[in-house]
Amino acid sequence: MPRNPPPRFNAILFGLSGCLVDFGARTLPVALGRLLPDCPAGRLAEACALPADAALAHALGAPATTAQRELFEQHLQQAALEHSETVTDLEQLAEPEAFQGVPCAWLDELPPKTCANLATPLPAWLPGSSPVAGRPWPAPDQCWQALSSLGVDRLAGCVVVSASPRLLQAGLNAGLWTIGLATSGVLCGKAPSDWRALDSTERDRLRAVATLELYRLGAHSVIDHLGELGPCLVDLAVRRQKGEKP
Repeated sequence: MPRNPPPRFNAILFGLSGCLVDFGARTLPVALGRLLPDCPAGRLAEACALPADAALAHALGAPATTAQRELFEQHLQQAALEHSETVTDLEQLAEPEAFQGVPCAWLDELPPKTCANLATPLPAWLPGSSPVAGRPWPAPDQCWQALSSLGVDRLAGCVVVSASPRLLQAGLNAGLWTIGLATSGVLCGKAPSDWRALDSTERDRLRAVATLELYRLGAHSVIDHLGELGPCLVDLAVRRQKGEKP
């Protein structure tokens, strides 16, 4: 007897920086580095794992002044313009059968003007979700708000795709399926040209470290890049068909 087709997904939420655009999630670290060129590398790396406001305060080692916040936002907006190029495999997203017709939106915690600059090249079928008042990631608020804005009435079959550990954790806390991206986000943190310049051994090492961290976080699946999303969605659909839940 023929098998029933796997269930379709109800919605897919994407991270913005380090997922759809800005390979390596460079906008935040570049802006911080320009504002605070003498910030130690270790402190800068710690800061880049936080939301923008908290990142600035951590890098400074003290609450930011109004002037520092304004200058920081200017650096963020400029860095976003420089890093708004879409990732290589974005055009493949509309191809897999498991993906077609599924409502989508992107999320980010960078300031709105910075996000607008980053999202400039994205197609119309990938809109941003405008967050209302809510807790920062890893709280689930923004995920639920985004699904509500898409008209989704149930969490079953909703997916978060991101390279950000904090957004993936938010997706897990929201009760969603999660797919981590190992090579394009802050865990590797390389601009495209820098990534291509690495020898294969170093790329494999960075990829393996990032993959392991995302699985330890609890991601249901981890892929290298968006070009692998179609088969990954098919795999998750089969897992759902067998009764597995996030």
